[in-house]
Amino acid sequence: MKNLQLNLPTLGFVVATRALLGVGIGLLASDRLPAKRRRKVGLTLALVGAATTIPAVFALKRARQNAVTAGAVV
Repeated sequence: MKNLQLNLPTLGFVVATRALLGVGIGLLASDRLPAKRRRKVGLTLALVGAATTIPAVFALKRARQNAVTAGAVV
């Protein structure tokens, strides 16, 4: 099993990124809000979540590289 230790801000960023994307897709698939508002809010959340995925991936790669160079188990 591979372990990766992240500091709290990085972990929070990755979790928030996934949450935004998930909530946006969920809103697009639901019928809870009026269609026009649902599309605007859902699409905005999904796009922000998708756009922030790129820096989150870089942060995870950087944390993994730091763990390897520090001699930690990855």
